[in-house]
Amino acid sequence: MTSVIPVKFAYAVRDLWFDQNGTDAQEGDHVICSTERGTEIGLATGPAKEVSREELTNMIGNATLKPVLRIATDADLDYANTLAIRGDEAFPAFRNLVLQSGLDMKPVGVEYLFGGEKAVCYFAAEERVDFRQLVRDMSHELHQRIDMRQIGVREEAALVGGFGHCGQELCCARFGLSFEPVSIRMAKEQDLPLTSNKISGACGRLMCCLRYEFEAYRDFKGRAPKRNAVIDTPLGKAKIIEYDTPKEQLALRIENGKVVRIPLSEMVASEAAVKKSEDLHCPCRPDTVVRASLEKLSSPDVQMALAELDRKMGVVPEDTFDTADIFVEPKRRKRRSRRRGAAQEAVEGETPAQEKKAAAPTTGEKRTRRRRRKRAGAGATANTASEATAKTPQKPQDASAGAADQKPKEPRRRRRHRKASAGAGAQQSQPQHMATQPKQQAQAGKPAKPKRRPGDRGGQQAQSQQQKPAAEGAAAPKRRRRRRRRGNKQGGENTAE
Repeated sequence: MTSVIPVKFAYAVRDLWFDQNGTDAQEGDHVICSTERGTEIGLATGPAKEVSREELTNMIGNATLKPVLRIATDADLDYANTLAIRGDEAFPAFRNLVLQSGLDMKPVGVEYLFGGEKAVCYFAAEERVDFRQLVRDMSHELHQRIDMRQIGVREEAALVGGFGHCGQELCCARFGLSFEPVSIRMAKEQDLPLTSNKISGACGRLMCCLRYEFEAYRDFKGRAPKRNAVIDTPLGKAKIIEYDTPKEQLALRIENGKVVRIPLSEMVASEAAVKKSEDLHCPCRPDTVVRASLEKLSSPDVQMALAELDRKMGVVPEDTFDTADIFVEPKRRKRRSRRRGAAQEAVEGETPAQEKKAAAPTTGEKRTRRRRRKRAGAGATANTASEATAKTPQKPQDASAGAADQKPKEPRRRRRHRKASAGAGAQQSQPQHMATQPKQQAQAGKPAKPKRRPGDRGGQQAQSQQQKPAAEGAAAPKRRRRRRRRGNKQGGENTAE
């Protein structure tokens, strides 16, 4: 039996096994080890364990088991930090020499061994590179023995580190490259899009995490019905449209278009499916959904469909359903017309309260009555104002003096009305309804505005007709005929002169 312990080095992507050699090194200790390249310092990543010769052969193969020299002291750790700083300072020189040489390679890092034997330069390249001249230039620049080491893109990502699409640290940096290689078949088995930027990692290769759930997807697809298969349900035929492997559920589309999710463990295989699997010597796949599985769902549509199915099959009598049930069509009432005659028609089965409500006036009739009341009130206000105007004494005015001294305020008229009455109106006195208008507004809270119609001189004709019965003995103004001729305008001007 040999006591071995795993050790991790800075520029190694896998743990290497070393003989404990009686040093009592434990997990988490920095140890000084003897390797094929020289003396190096590493970190023990696991506890020591006793293995047999067969197990050791399976672990390291034909390689020779190297010993652990000692546990690192504080002085050894300080010296290791100094070597790491020297490696960081030498990396820019390595990168500049690669650019000058024009070689197709990508510099990754420079490492000084703990024993001082040599400096190792790591680079990534797709093909073999002739770097003999580069080694000479590097040895002349660093004054150290140079060892060039080519690594792959996955090892480069593990050494550099970073974060993946999931937001976690790269798998190759956390777990190393000890698992099996990843293939495109794993992405197809998990129904992932075969787009390079969707399934590729930071290194440009397939993501390492495709390997984790591959076995679970393959096992689930081996037990579940195939996609697009038609299965039986209490609500009719259903089609499998989607897999939910982490939850082991199937998405089904029923005949009515609803989509439900059923666990695979709650599905059963029919007798036909069992017989077919025996004849073909293949695993039996379930093809039937029981009613108990649908009753466990919280979907209201499924519950209503099951209740409707029970009613049609006669499991639940129709007498148990009241008029408010969702499966019974409500009775449509007749639409009443807004006409007066339709309000008197009685609907069959109506109560006296409903008949009284039907006979009540509608909203349109109420509006019509309200408008008629307003019009009647406005007419009474206008009559009162005309009687008050008739009782008020008026002062006689000289036609010639009034026209010359003061300009009476004319009511708002259209332009052609003002032009037609410009000559004749200059000699006449101010109309009575114009003089009494402020008094009418004072007596009545709201003045009644006369309606204006084309050709009634701004409402003067309507007011003059109202004033005739009120003003007894008063001379009514003469009605002049309007003429739309230029001679009218000239004649009016002559008369005014």
